[in-house]
Amino acid sequence: MMPGFFSAFVATLITVPMIGYLAVFIISKQITGNHRRSVNLAIDFSTFLLVLSVHFLILTIWDRSYLWLILIVLFGLAAIFVFIHWKFKEEIVLPKVFKGFWRFNFLLFFSAYIILVVFGLIKRLTFLFA
Repeated sequence: MMPGFFSAFVATLITVPMIGYLAVFIISKQITGNHRRSVNLAIDFSTFLLVLSVHFLILTIWDRSYLWLILIVLFGLAAIFVFIHWKFKEEIVLPKVFKGFWRFNFLLFFSAYIILVVFGLIKRLTFLFA
């Protein structure tokens, strides 16, 4: 009973990552009372969900895994963020670099998620009505 519930819960969070965002936001807002900190915690948590979600959307749409490409993009972006931070600050402060990198990934993968959902819906509709 419990493993089935846990699997369904995780599958729901990966399929609709904004549920995870809202859940973390609401819980952390209740605990901390700090709106800004709650938003940041929710963004940090949902970034991981968005990366997984984009992977599974690609897998569903094209029946191929491009996880290797997602990982190359993540590592490439990390290297770019480290280089830019070093260029401007002349030293590398890893927590700051990682925070900027992770927040940028939220924007990137949220955009990719929206685009893939729309693309997948259009593809399914054209397949159904063709």
